[in-house]
Amino acid sequence: MGEINHSKPHAILLAYPFQGHITPMVNLAVNLASRGFTITYVQLEFIHHTLSKGHDRAGDVDVFVEARKSGLDIRYTTMSDGFSLEFDRKLNMSEYWEGMIRDFPALVDELIGSITTSDSSATASILVADTLYSWPAAIAKKHNLVHVSLWTEPATVFAIDYHLDLLRENGHLPCSGNGDNCINYIPGVKSISSKDLMSYIQAPDVVPVLMKIVAKAFEQVKNADFILCNTVQELEAECLSALNLKQPTYAIGPMNFFSDFTNTVVEKSLWPESDCTHWLSSKPPASVLYISFGSIVQINKQEIVEIAHGLLLSQVNFIWILRSTDALPAGFQDDVKDGGLIVPWCNQNAVLSSPAVGGFLTHCGWNSVLESMWSGVPMICYPLYVDQPTNRKLVVDDWKVGIDLCDGGRVTSEGVASKINILMRGKSSIVLREQIKKVSRIMRNAFETDGSSQRTFDQFVDDLRGRLYARREDIGSNN
Repeated sequence: MGEINHSKPHAILLAYPFQGHITPMVNLAVNLASRGFTITYVQLEFIHHTLSKGHDRAGDVDVFVEARKSGLDIRYTTMSDGFSLEFDRKLNMSEYWEGMIRDFPALVDELIGSITTSDSSATASILVADTLYSWPAAIAKKHNLVHVSLWTEPATVFAIDYHLDLLRENGHLPCSGNGDNCINYIPGVKSISSKDLMSYIQAPDVVPVLMKIVAKAFEQVKNADFILCNTVQELEAECLSALNLKQPTYAIGPMNFFSDFTNTVVEKSLWPESDCTHWLSSKPPASVLYISFGSIVQINKQEIVEIAHGLLLSQVNFIWILRSTDALPAGFQDDVKDGGLIVPWCNQNAVLSSPAVGGFLTHCGWNSVLESMWSGVPMICYPLYVDQPTNRKLVVDDWKVGIDLCDGGRVTSEGVASKINILMRGKSSIVLREQIKKVSRIMRNAFETDGSSQRTFDQFVDDLRGRLYARREDIGSNN
């Protein structure tokens, strides 16, 4: 019994296979390891392959090599998702995620069974999995693991998903055809318009598998022992308080910057990153607009053309993340000369933290929102799908650190130029910059020694250790 009590806590971590989910999970692994936990980080083989290819590694790439050199106990392993490496997961999204719901849990069960029964100095006792998976609670229960659910989006979105039953009861799931209704009955969530709900709630039939994923995931999360949320207490206090009445919920964000505070280098980007430092250093302060619509969905050709013409009209300096330049108007790159830089991918934090960057045209992915607010860069919001309409509402309506690109209408070059001028040069730009400075200070203060996110993470670690100890005591008393 004494040997069990003093054994090192061992957590198995498994991220959702998208960049915006991988970054927080990798950073969480580093931070738990820095608190004395043994970590087994499970990477899907196709993500491992993408990382290896993206970082020009012919053989295996282990993202935690440097972390181990600094003394952290992080093990790295890979597993199949049931599909071949050649299978196009983006092109066949519905087929892929139906397979992940149907077949992937058995693969995870087998892997976790092998980890928990292997001879080890630290027997696995914790499962940390992304909230959006459909299996964590059931598998954690089967293997007697403490279940920690990691939510990588805002608490507001979590609360809405948590209460899908209320939306159904009130006729707001689906809410298409209901007009612009006001929803004011979700605990902890301020009054929200139906047009600001997530895309899979507004139109669940467009991509049916999305609602299926969320519904199954939130059946599981209601059985989690702990919920970690990638947000800041001060930004969503009311919502977090309401969630804590249901289950132990910890605001420990923004997790995008977690590893920065342990001085541990970990490769997290799935694609090669262009270095924009030299180009940015040649531009005046706050003169550059950064444009990125994330790693998953790219905007269509017509929208690219309109944005390109809008950039020319505004004459703003810009960095634009575009995987392909084929859709750009003929001669566009010659017209912008040195005033624009187009790259397929970059280190977004490095770009946003540059003094030269004064604005961000974004799809409102949650990682992008957090990184922009952290760096004090106001946003032009063009949400595309999933949680992004709700994130836009937080950015523009609640925190007032951004403006809308086209208010739900069609993207036009004149509208793009107008919004760029408002954000970068207009009188309202001063108000936006002052407000986002306040929000940035709130976020940075959360990571101070006695800041809310640091205190909450400390509390989570204490509570997690307490839960493990109580379980071991129960096992000991039953033997």
